[in-house]
Amino acid sequence: MNTFDLSSKVFFMSNSLKGRGAQQRIHNRFDSLSHELRDDFLNYCEAEGEEADTNKTNYLEVFPKTFVNKVTSPDVGMGYSANPYQGCEHGCVYCYARNSHEYWGYGAGLDFERNILVKKNAPELLEAKLRSKSWEGDTIVFSGNTDCYQPIERKLQITRKCLEVMLKWKHPTGIITKNALVLRDLDVLKELAHLNCAAVNLSITSLSEKTRRLLEPRTATIKQRLKAVETLSSNGIPVRVMMAPIIPSLNSHEILPLVKTVADAGAQDVSFTVVRLNGQIAEIFRDWAYKTIPDRAERILNQIAECHGGKLYDSEWGRRIKGSGTLAEQLHETMAVAKRKYFSKIEGFSMNTSHYLQLKNPQMKLF
Repeated sequence: MNTFDLSSKVFFMSNSLKGRGAQQRIHNRFDSLSHELRDDFLNYCEAEGEEADTNKTNYLEVFPKTFVNKVTSPDVGMGYSANPYQGCEHGCVYCYARNSHEYWGYGAGLDFERNILVKKNAPELLEAKLRSKSWEGDTIVFSGNTDCYQPIERKLQITRKCLEVMLKWKHPTGIITKNALVLRDLDVLKELAHLNCAAVNLSITSLSEKTRRLLEPRTATIKQRLKAVETLSSNGIPVRVMMAPIIPSLNSHEILPLVKTVADAGAQDVSFTVVRLNGQIAEIFRDWAYKTIPDRAERILNQIAECHGGKLYDSEWGRRIKGSGTLAEQLHETMAVAKRKYFSKIEGFSMNTSHYLQLKNPQMKLF
């Protein structure tokens, strides 16, 4: 397998956009009118000699009627998710959730990381859900379609308020994030973990800071994330690391050292996915690759396609995140070797729903 380390040499083209993952706007396939209006605006600004765009992030409050969503994808590994935000300023160029921004009237490219929809009423909606007679206490995972600890959370604290609701109801809680800001809520997570009602999945895709800055420009540093793994684990909070995604010839050579590092930091387990460039993400990723690492772009894209039957994306359930073919098999075998070598025992974990059910229905204590 051909590999290389971005920490030794990184190539940038002069027209690459610093501090962002996506390098261009991608039109919304479902809203031709908004696309035309946006183009008219950009053309007008250009004609007038004005700057049509800035690199600032916009925040827009929305008012959803529901907050907890049932996850219907059979290979995602969660039953219910809750997203305090839509869109994500982290700007991970490979993010599978980018396409969902089109349903809000935006594009999957720069719009996804520049226009963040904020759900300030999320804690109230969550409380109503947990009070519902029909709700049976299934684990709710924050987030799944965004990052609940993206930069704006430091100011708005919507995730923090939601976790306080979860603690109030002693409800099973999962978290997926790549931001060390999760440690801000250590006090709440410790109490939930004491009830066997909390687990954190921390995404770490590389040990190289230069690779991180290319792939995930506005995320927490690798050092901060490893510190988060160590701190969470030392405080009795189950933490699993997700090497998601593995991108052939970009971070695939890091499997063994990364697994060793997170095992030493106290992670209970490590999992991975093979990169999947679904929907508009294929175009976004291709554009990013040729602008930021042009000397490696062709090889990386070809090897991604090799993992998906000759295409950049395979839509088949299960296979879409595991990949197929010889190269994908090599990735799976390497991860299996790494886990056997560095995780002498992988601890299983199951959420405790009894606290929530007893709190909701005190009569259960009689049985």
